[in-house]
Amino acid sequence: MNNGKINVTVWNEYWHEQSEERIRKVYPEGIHAAVAAALNEAGNFNVTTATLDMPEHGLTQEVLDNTDVLFWWGHCKHGDVSDEIVDRVQKRVIEGMGLICLHSAHFSKIFKRMMATDCSLKWREWAEKERVWVIEPGHPIAQGLGEYFEIEQCEMYGEHFDIPTPDKVVFISWYEGGEVFRSGVTYERGRGRIFYFSPGHESFPIYYNENVKKVLVNAANWAAPRTQLREHICPCVEPLEPIENKAK
Repeated sequence: MNNGKINVTVWNEYWHEQSEERIRKVYPEGIHAAVAAALNEAGNFNVTTATLDMPEHGLTQEVLDNTDVLFWWGHCKHGDVSDEIVDRVQKRVIEGMGLICLHSAHFSKIFKRMMATDCSLKWREWAEKERVWVIEPGHPIAQGLGEYFEIEQCEMYGEHFDIPTPDKVVFISWYEGGEVFRSGVTYERGRGRIFYFSPGHESFPIYYNENVKKVLVNAANWAAPRTQLREHICPCVEPLEPIENKAK
């Protein structure tokens, strides 16, 4: 943290917004800019952004060393992300950096690496209503939310969602077509906290929704490191008490 603020990096593959006019109209400066703006409104974050086409995808060792919480949005370019960068991000999460994976980042290399499952799901893009139910109202990520909130147009994500049993299921979504989905789940890996949040399809202005913005801010606060980040090592040590080494 810097001057009491949480250092956040928002990563986005930034492909749809540059290649499709209909997406650019929704997010003219990119999805990463919309997420960063929501965080900047809160006032307690130092926010920077990074994109796929930057050198080292914008996630150099120096950038990650100075990141408390990393947001990740990806969709069509998961395979273009370097395995070396995924290794680098994974190591930082184990050391204590928070990781927030958004929407189609369920299929990102880093989320699948951290989950060790296929992370597949059902989907349908019919611009239908989503009702997000808060089922852990006492969880910090649900702070300030009501019993539920609604998103008028979204992409449906449905069960079965192939993920490990979450530490907490904070949100479950119901869709107009009848499906349900575990839309907000948490994990801990090493010293790092992970939150997956499904609302946020590129075709719809979901990241301007006030309740969604509140979730993003709450998640960043929750995922921030609670202890000093340090290298994760596995040292060989001498015994505390005198004993005979029978392995010689």
